[in-house]
Amino acid sequence: MRNLLSWFFLIIFFASCFSHVVLVSGQCQSDQQSLLLQLKNSLVFSSTSSVKLALWDQNTDCCNWSGVDCDEAGHVINLNLSNESISDGIENAAGLFALQHLNSLNLAYNRFNATQIPSRLANLTNLIYLNLSNAGFAGQVPSSISGMRKLVTLDLSSLTFLGSSVLKLENPNLSTFLQNFTEIRELYLDGVNISAHGNEWCKALSSSLHNLQVLSLSNCFLSGPISTSLAELRSLSVVRLDQNNLSSTVPGFLAEFMNLTSLRLSYCGLLGTFPEKFFQVPTLENLDLSNNELLQGSLPQFPQNLSLRTLMLSSTSFSGTLPDSVGNLKNLSRIGLSNCNFTGQIPTTMATLTQIVYLDLSFNNFSGPIPSFHMSKNLTYLDLSNNLLTDAIPSSWEQLQNLSYVDLRFNSLNGSIPSSLFAIPSLQKLQLANNQFRGQVPQFSDASSFQLDTLVLSDNRLEGPIPMSIFELKKLNILLLSSNNFTGTVTLDKIQSLTNLTRLDFSYNRPIPESICNATLLQVLDLSNNSFNGNIPKCLTQSSETLGVLNLRRNNLTGIIFDTFPETCALQTVDLSGNHLQGMVPKSLANCTMLEVLDLVIGIGFGIGSAVVVAPLMFSDKVNQWYDDHIIDKLLIVILPMFGLMYKTSYQRRIEAEEDLEGKKSDEDDDDYDETETQEFRGRYCVFCSKLDFTRKRVVHDLKCTCHDSPPPISSSTSTASSSSSLAHFDQS
Repeated sequence: MRNLLSWFFLIIFFASCFSHVVLVSGQCQSDQQSLLLQLKNSLVFSSTSSVKLALWDQNTDCCNWSGVDCDEAGHVINLNLSNESISDGIENAAGLFALQHLNSLNLAYNRFNATQIPSRLANLTNLIYLNLSNAGFAGQVPSSISGMRKLVTLDLSSLTFLGSSVLKLENPNLSTFLQNFTEIRELYLDGVNISAHGNEWCKALSSSLHNLQVLSLSNCFLSGPISTSLAELRSLSVVRLDQNNLSSTVPGFLAEFMNLTSLRLSYCGLLGTFPEKFFQVPTLENLDLSNNELLQGSLPQFPQNLSLRTLMLSSTSFSGTLPDSVGNLKNLSRIGLSNCNFTGQIPTTMATLTQIVYLDLSFNNFSGPIPSFHMSKNLTYLDLSNNLLTDAIPSSWEQLQNLSYVDLRFNSLNGSIPSSLFAIPSLQKLQLANNQFRGQVPQFSDASSFQLDTLVLSDNRLEGPIPMSIFELKKLNILLLSSNNFTGTVTLDKIQSLTNLTRLDFSYNRPIPESICNATLLQVLDLSNNSFNGNIPKCLTQSSETLGVLNLRRNNLTGIIFDTFPETCALQTVDLSGNHLQGMVPKSLANCTMLEVLDLVIGIGFGIGSAVVVAPLMFSDKVNQWYDDHIIDKLLIVILPMFGLMYKTSYQRRIEAEEDLEGKKSDEDDDDYDETETQEFRGRYCVFCSKLDFTRKRVVHDLKCTCHDSPPPISSSTSTASSSSSLAHFDQS
């Protein structure tokens, strides 16, 4: 009974407390509600995108409206209209400028179409917090804003496009604008065009903002050096000056700020050697010096109990080793050291970093094995590509169930690919190319549930059949398996299930796909250097609207080319060289940036041997007319290599009788003839940008070209006979 009474009185107590809260919240004053409704009617916004304004109802208490907060007396004190798709009407919103009790105003992330910040905002003299970031405002920041003396937080930051600034501080300049902001603690002017030199902007800050804690001036067109006057801002905890052309060293006094938590100086053109004492600042959580190619430095021993969470040094000239004491950074979640000059092994102590999410050590000279990372269960992004790593992938990676990106390309890793890596459903990109992996590729477990969109296993020593579970990866976009020892058959029903595929490369293998007609998004198809035979599937050339690059080089394809390609073709690059195709190259391929056909064996008695057709990059009407005049029922094949190689056929005699493409031939051509050179050309040939001159009698070549290794001719009795009967001329001038 006593327990029941206790519970009863407890319920009464909480009920009375709740009723008290309801009473002190107050009801919206009628004038406040009228002002808010007037504001709503003035603004132009998307009713379908709005989650606040669209729900404001005059029949309900405005203090309960989304984005509105009131004080006890029912006055509106906070107004948050961020992300409301507002595009216009702010300058006529008299209701807004009359909300005299307003302490906080947030209009961030709207769509004002290059509208100037309304000067009447200065009427809101009680504002403590003003956020106009990424709202679409443009032009000069009005001087009236500097009269809002109570502001503690001012955010005018904006994302910029191609370096152009949306807002600017020109008149007033930074010094004049800031002179009244004595209460400012947080200043965000990222993307605002300030265009000031080091002494100028540093002095403007230090002379007015004595209590400043957060300074964010990214991409403000500031120049250096950083003046010592900035040292007066002893309360600074966050310093963001990235994407400014400071072109100076990093001043050591920044490391003496007692509350420093974040220092971001990426893309600043920093010089000299970075002071090591920054790595011992106990309060520092975020350090970003990336993309300062001339900035040198090394990593010292890290003491325990540091607060460092983010360490970004990518694309700098930092060198040396990664110390074992990196394991002391227990709070580290992001580390980027790519494209530096680090050497030595990756410390095994990194496996103890339980908070690590992002790890990028690519493009260095790290050697030895990969740590197990068995305790890094939050690891999402791992890039160790372009190093000197050896040994096998640790089998313990089955515990890394949050991995979404893995790039280990261009190392010397060996052994088999662990099946544990193919059992992580969250994996989106897996790139293991250019290593020495052996054995068979594991099957994906429950592949249909995988998020994988990129699988790159090229240039390894993998063998056996291609796992059929790969073709159950419904989101697969890129599949590159070239230069391995895969065997077997890839059937139509398997490939056609990859409906999101845009790039497929089976080259330098021996699997045989029967067709890929239903891969409707395919953009690049490379099946070169395999053992495909039969005709080219017409679905590739006549049905696909997206396929732009088709490489079937070095196979055993046969059939008539003309029958394969339609009158209009979307293909831009075609390589059919090293096959046994016949007939004319259709005019629809005149739009190709590169066209190569090797070994056409057309069977009418005058062989042409190993030959290549190179289509000009630009086919004018004159070229098309030339095509009609000279290629009537058979194909004249011309190669335009780096050494000026020209194949000639008996059919060419008729062309020479009319007018040879290269002008009148001299008798010296026959004198330079070398019969051995007709049998094989193993040099490099180039695709030239070619066109006819105004006389339509001579082909003019641009010296710029794309070069390729020339394959040896396909060996067959037919091609040998053709080659022996053809004439060739080498001009190596």
